[in-house]
This record gives sequence, C-alpha cells and structure tokens, in this order.
Amino acid sequence: MKVQLKKGLTIGDGGHIVVQTMCNTHTSDVDATVAQCRELAAAGAELVRITVPSLKDVPCIAEIHDRLEKEGVNVPLVADIHFSADTAIEVAKVVEKVRINPGNFHPDHAQAKARFAELIAVCREHRTAIRIGLNHGSLGKYITDLYGNTPLAMAKAAMEWLRLCIDNDFYNVVVSLKSSNTLTMVEAYRILYGMMQEAGVIFPLHVGVTEAGNGDSGRIKSCVGISSLLSQGIGDTVRVSLTEDPVMELPVAKYLSERYGDGLPSSIVSCEVRDRVAYALYDSPSRERLLMDMSCDFGRMLLDREIDDVKISGTYAGADGQPVDISAGGFGDYLEDELLQAARRRFYKPEYIACPGCGRTMYNLQDAFEKVKARTSHLQGMVIAVMGCIVNGPGEMADADWGYVGEGNGKVSIYKKNVPVLRHIPEDEAVDRLLELIGEDAR
Repeated sequence: MKVQLKKGLTIGDGGHIVVQTMCNTHTSDVDATVAQCRELAAAGAELVRITVPSLKDVPCIAEIHDRLEKEGVNVPLVADIHFSADTAIEVAKVVEKVRINPGNFHPDHAQAKARFAELIAVCREHRTAIRIGLNHGSLGKYITDLYGNTPLAMAKAAMEWLRLCIDNDFYNVVVSLKSSNTLTMVEAYRILYGMMQEAGVIFPLHVGVTEAGNGDSGRIKSCVGISSLLSQGIGDTVRVSLTEDPVMELPVAKYLSERYGDGLPSSIVSCEVRDRVAYALYDSPSRERLLMDMSCDFGRMLLDREIDDVKISGTYAGADGQPVDISAGGFGDYLEDELLQAARRRFYKPEYIACPGCGRTMYNLQDAFEKVKARTSHLQGMVIAVMGCIVNGPGEMADADWGYVGEGNGKVSIYKKNVPVLRHIPEDEAVDRLLELIGEDAR
C-alpha cells in the first residue's frame, strides 16, 4: 500500500523513507509557527506535524497552511489531535494529514468507532490522509482490559482501527505504535506487521522512539529502535523525537532515511564476534556519525539478544578534521554503555523519558529536563520522565518510576508511576520535591 498526500508526497510501497518532525511553537502564534515550518522545510523536513489542541486552533493552522503555500513552502502539514473528534473532523478539511488515536474519541468504544467513521468520511471527501497513532501508555481502558498495557495490546488496537478503515474502503492511512522503551516499540511494530501480512493489506508505517530524550542518549536510543525496524523493511516515515530544537532532529532522521532508503554505508571497517561480544573497528567522518553507525550496526543484534556486548575501537574525524582515537579518555567505554542502555541490556545511569515538546507545552521543557538530569544522575537504573503537558504526558510515561509533568502557569505535577502524588508545585521547588519523594520512598 502507499499513501499519496495532496501536495504530491508519497508514503510507502517500498519507496523513499520520508523524514518528519514536529513544531514546538504554540499554534495560536501563527507568525512563530510559520517561521518554524519554513526553517524545518529548509533543513530537510518532508512532513511537519503541528498540534491542534482545540477547535479554536483550527483557523490558526488554516492560516499557517495558507501563508506557507503563498510563500512557496509546500511541505505537507499534519494536524496532531488529542481526544476531540470534532477538532479532527474540522481540521481534516484544511491539512494534508491528521494524526489521531481513535480510541480517545469517546470513553464508550462503540461511540469512538462511530466518530472515527465520521472522520473517515470527511477525509475521503477532502483527500486527507490519516495517521492512526497509538502510543504505549495511552491505549485506553477498552484494549488494556483485554490485553494489558503490552506490545500485543498496541498492535491489536491498531489492527482494529485498520479493519474499520478496510470496511469503509479507505486506505489513505499510515499507522504508528510508539514507545520510549525500544524493546516495547520494536515488538509492537513487528506484531502489527505480521497481523497486516495475515490480513493481506500492509499499510505504511511511521516509526519512532517517542520521548527519547536529548543529546547522545536520545540519538543512540532513536537509532537503536528505528534501525531495528528499518533494517527489516518495516517503516516508511521516521521521526526522531528529541527534547531539543526540532531542527536538531533532522540530521538523525535524514541519516536513517538515507541509510535504509538509499543505501548509505556504515563507517565500520571490520567486525568480529567472539563469545557473543562484537569487536568493531571504525574509521568515521565525525563523532555524530560514529554514534549513529554504531547504534544501527548493533542495536537490533542487542535487542534480539544475538550478542551481549559491543567493544569499539578506531578513529573519528574531530572538528579540525584530524583523527581522534575512539578509546581516548574513555569515550569508547561511554558509547558502549550508552548503546547497551538504549537496547535495555545494561543500565549504567538513570533511564530518562522526555517528550520533545509541542504547542501544548506551557513551560521551558528543555531547561527543566536538564535540571532534573543534573540532580538525579546518581540514581542508576531508575526511570524518570519529564513531560511537557498533562494532556498526554501521564499516559505516555508508562515505564517511568517517577514523572515530572508541566501543568503550565509555573506549576508542576509529580507522579509516582502513573499516580499524581503532588500537584501545583512551583517550578523553582519541583526538583527538590521530586528528590525528597524519591528519598522518602527509598527509606
């Protein structure tokens, strides 16, 4: 199957792997969102997602869409919808694609299905594509009562909505099953792909590790999860979700697209596996390329337990173009630790879940994440989430031991597992209160 967007972009059917990202501006700030879309398109984004929190934001994205077209910026726009079927139906008349979780349209599953059928009818009329996007931790009671909060539940839920699309003879559909846990994410996509094969209809897949964090960790984690699927021919669009300026996601996403779509080779020189340990020699053109190549070369093997460890050596080109010894200063050891943590084989530090931020984020997410990391770096193996909003943050930090969730208006909620234990905490006190709670719990 392939999806043809109104502006001529094709997704699926073994073609080019499309690079996507998302604005983190407020949609009501039309000037800022137009400017960011312009920047992202110039940097290589082929598809840009924009949150549409409510009906009152539909005219804003309509104006953004119109202004970009007038400027000659023809990047297709994806409207990101949470919960509101009415908003999804209205915005589908404006954009090229709508991202929804149909199970959130109504607490009653039969009514949710009816609202989704309404959306399909509008999308058919306006030639608008749909992305059915189900994230680990936000599946809804109907499906988790049947299958738990599991990769199987994610795949089963997606397949039910896809069957409704098939019953309505609507195939302009992409589907995603994201998780911040690389094992969960890869398993869910593999199960769904098998289900689609059995059904005889393989819809295009949008792949990504959601809430991957930032820096080296976010890049390595994203490459481990995404490459494990792309290397098996699973995936047609990619999003690298970093808690950074969204333009910083694009070099990693473009690398993945080129490696698995166009055949970009790794910088690995040689590799030998002895006693389930891979010994790899690299000659890499840059530091970032080294960590991406390493993650893609061995991520799937670690996830699938074909090997237990990786030892890397060789060189990469420094900023001045001169070769740098990978082993110098313990850099190789650091990369090995990061890789094994991303593949969830060995934890040498806390595991962080952090969303990239979007138009629903009401505080400085990047700054808060850095503060939380700095104060919790000693908590080896603990899973800590830093989320941008209370709309979907609590649901999507399903694996977290503790959660730090922005409420807006300078306030934060703190969660233990998925239960709020403190609300409306001033931001300048929130990290202290989080550490107090962790200490009390440990005692």
